[in-house]
Amino acid sequence: MKAKFDKLSFAGMLITLGIVYGDIGTSPLYVMNAIIGDAGKMSDITPDYIVGSISLIIWTLMIITTVKYVLITMKADNNGEGGIFALYALVRRRAKWLVWPALIGGAALLADGTLTPAVTVTSAVEGLKGQSFGAISFSNSQQDVVIITSCVLLVLFIIQRFGTGIIGNSFGPVMLVWFSFLAIMGIINLLHYPMILKAFNPIYAVRILFSPTNKSGIFILGSIFLATTGAEALYSDMGHVGKKNIYGTWPFVYISLILNYLGQGAWIIKNSHNPAFAGLKNLNPFYDMLPSSLRGFAIAIAALAAIIASQALITGSFTLVDEAIGLKFLPRMIVKHPSNVRSQIYIATVNWFLCIVTFIVLWFFRSSERMESAYGLAITITMLMTTLLLFEFLSSKIKRVFAFFIALFFAVIEFTFFLASVVKFVHGGYVTLIIMLSILLVMILWYFGNKRRDHYEKESEYVSLLDYRKQLSELSNDDSIPLYTSNLVYMTKIKNDYQIKRSTMYSILDKEPKRAKVYWFVTVNETNNPYESNYTVDLLDTKNVVDIQLYLGFRKQQSVSIYLHQIVHYLIEQGVIDPQKQHYSSTNVPGNVGDFKFVIINERPSDLALNSEINAFDRQLISGRIFLQNITASPISWYGLEFSNVIEESSPLFITMQHDQYLVQRKIYHSIHSRKK
Repeated sequence: MKAKFDKLSFAGMLITLGIVYGDIGTSPLYVMNAIIGDAGKMSDITPDYIVGSISLIIWTLMIITTVKYVLITMKADNNGEGGIFALYALVRRRAKWLVWPALIGGAALLADGTLTPAVTVTSAVEGLKGQSFGAISFSNSQQDVVIITSCVLLVLFIIQRFGTGIIGNSFGPVMLVWFSFLAIMGIINLLHYPMILKAFNPIYAVRILFSPTNKSGIFILGSIFLATTGAEALYSDMGHVGKKNIYGTWPFVYISLILNYLGQGAWIIKNSHNPAFAGLKNLNPFYDMLPSSLRGFAIAIAALAAIIASQALITGSFTLVDEAIGLKFLPRMIVKHPSNVRSQIYIATVNWFLCIVTFIVLWFFRSSERMESAYGLAITITMLMTTLLLFEFLSSKIKRVFAFFIALFFAVIEFTFFLASVVKFVHGGYVTLIIMLSILLVMILWYFGNKRRDHYEKESEYVSLLDYRKQLSELSNDDSIPLYTSNLVYMTKIKNDYQIKRSTMYSILDKEPKRAKVYWFVTVNETNNPYESNYTVDLLDTKNVVDIQLYLGFRKQQSVSIYLHQIVHYLIEQGVIDPQKQHYSSTNVPGNVGDFKFVIINERPSDLALNSEINAFDRQLISGRIFLQNITASPISWYGLEFSNVIEESSPLFITMQHDQYLVQRKIYHSIHSRKK
């Protein structure tokens, strides 16, 4: 990724326009509509109300998006990656409590991503209502809008598997046209009321919050905030395009957005008492200010821009979840890399989760006006959590007192936006909060379930593979025990100093002695080279106990069975291990590599209730963590073993603890029995 996007280039900036700015770039489709709704109807609007509202938009975009995210937060990159989890990874060692803003902020951002595709695409498609283009006419039915929007969204989610590089290359030119169109239409309309330029004065932004012409009071900020909802996604997508390309494109995007808002404001002021609009409270000035000859083009380009807006959140969600998996906030999922760029990923589970929830949101709210009422509440929570983490990052770069005041400045503004958005809860914000809390629950179960499991997992749960070489060699040569398989393979992680989980040795030696010609212990390591395929072999001074470390590039399929067959064949050819003659074969040409059995050891939560050392709350956390593990990516799929001979076994979580309790109970039993005698 860095080799391609570290330098500022026209191609890089074009791709950046196609990937990063869709969400914030489509805000002109619905922000001014929401502001009109706050006023009541067009005839209730005054010039001061519009000038003050646009002033709030200008300075919100300047303070939150430009200063906080572009100029400050993007400095906090983790090896080129951005987003709230990348920020947390940079500061997590400074304090344990920082995990909470990371979990809450990440869950809120993922939840908000389910609303973005629905609200942006619906806003664009609603422009078709009542329009005629040659022989094609569209009705005023909202049902038609919902059906068209559903089709567009379905196509969007289907194309995700082809990768953001392809999408960026395709949509970059579209977004260049979109932002140019926003700027030009804005300039044309603001010329009809140049006084709208007073909005650049922040005094008007402060004054409107307390003006009697603003019937919503401070709650108008709930609508204003819609103009900057894409800022967090901009930071999350930094790893896809590189920060220099964002620095190079943001001024153009910012100017285009402001010009369009000024143009819409000028049109509203000029037409607030126009009989055709005066009684309306639900209209879209973005479309209404355009000449009729441009309406068809505007709808088409807006629909494409809305698709890209959805793309920005979906792409950000993939990155967010991938980082969450690495931080052990979420269970393992199958991550695919559609291109040779390491950070461009596709996670089918996330894609179709977002698809299903987005369709539920679309068919529940049905109109962009109702969606706008719920939109933005969750993202204010994410921004507040980002500010908390940013404080710790800044504290590592500058004096803590300065970092405190910088963070406090942003926190006060964002908390004010949060309070203004709370009113959205009853208008539909509860939907995104329910989604957010559901995601947060999964994260809590996985993260703290791991923590509590590790807390109870004693050092004695790990053993050195070196200590078992003699037993394994003797078992391999013990003809009194039937041969279980030629090659017994355990997919397990060999830690430093050959440390391995006791459950692996328990499976081979204690459950039922498994005699094999060779015991293989395979660890899979993912590398940053897309197509790397290497391995190391350590026979531990034996001929039948082998530690294999596979090093696979992120685009290589984890077909462990194929790789292992090749390794075994090579080792036999080199005389490192003994030949494994086959007496029978469907090819009538017996080979020198025997059969394989792969063993997957699953944790068994049923024994938790028997462990008196584990309290009830911890039992629930650990059980929830194991449940999530069992319903997400299976080890068989993860390692590409679908067509292999795989044995899945269950093992107690804490063998040593269970054994210790058994000894205690046995001692108590003998003590009671002796007294009876």
